[in-house]
Amino acid sequence: MATVGIVGLGLLGSAVASRLRTAGHDVVGYDVVPERVQALVAIGGRAAPSAEAVVKAAEAVCVVLPSLASVEEVVLGPRGLTPSGRVDQTIIQMSTISPSLTERLAREVSVKGLAFLDCPISGTSGMVAQGDGIIFVGGERSVYERWRPVLESILPRAVFVGRPGQATALKLVANLLIALHSAAAAEALLMAKKTGLDLGLVLDVLTKSAATSRMLEVRGPLMAKQEFPPQMKLDLFMKDLHLIQETAASVGAPLPLTDVAERLYAAAMDAGRAGEDLAVVITAMESTQG
Repeated sequence: MATVGIVGLGLLGSAVASRLRTAGHDVVGYDVVPERVQALVAIGGRAAPSAEAVVKAAEAVCVVLPSLASVEEVVLGPRGLTPSGRVDQTIIQMSTISPSLTERLAREVSVKGLAFLDCPISGTSGMVAQGDGIIFVGGERSVYERWRPVLESILPRAVFVGRPGQATALKLVANLLIALHSAAAAEALLMAKKTGLDLGLVLDVLTKSAATSRMLEVRGPLMAKQEFPPQMKLDLFMKDLHLIQETAASVGAPLPLTDVAERLYAAAMDAGRAGEDLAVVITAMESTQG
């Protein structure tokens, strides 16, 4: 069993920590929110007072943070993982960031003699906690093979994609589909509601039909109940949508459907729903219809 560090114990980071602990790994973690660290200790993990302390205690460190700036600071900052790390350690970057930043992190980490894996996770925090989802992996194949058992203890499928940055690009493609499928589920359920259909029946039928999607299965019940506890907070997902648009523009890929969906998610943000699950997009549609 490995000693694995985690920097960032929010919804996704805590799910990763739980999976690692269930598999028997020693987990040491840090987060700027003390209650999140206490939750790790409650499941048998160890608390660290800083990211620097995490890297000094672990063989590999998973980075699960909400913004590009926070990832860059933790990985490359003066008291971050790279300056404080050892040549036998690996940084496993799991946050959703840009392919270009991922490539730069990989270069600068390798210059310092540490190994780097680009490992974004596709799946909500709730799915990951149940072992459901997939890890996309970019980096050197030998480093992937070394840490593959640990990655597969988080999620059974940890698929090697290619060089650093390519796994992140695939994660953005996956999130593009999540955005569209969630918006499509909202539109369909709103139409069903307007026609007087029972949404419980609708979900039972559609999720067993050719019309189903994973987002209909995961977020449809939230939409039907009009309850949106966050598995992916809307404000964080808006960051992902901006990254999708930037990446698509850089490679010349048109995104006409994503453009429409992004406006709907932005309307929900403007209505003060930033901290709720992205399924709250259905409320923006309802407001549009009056």
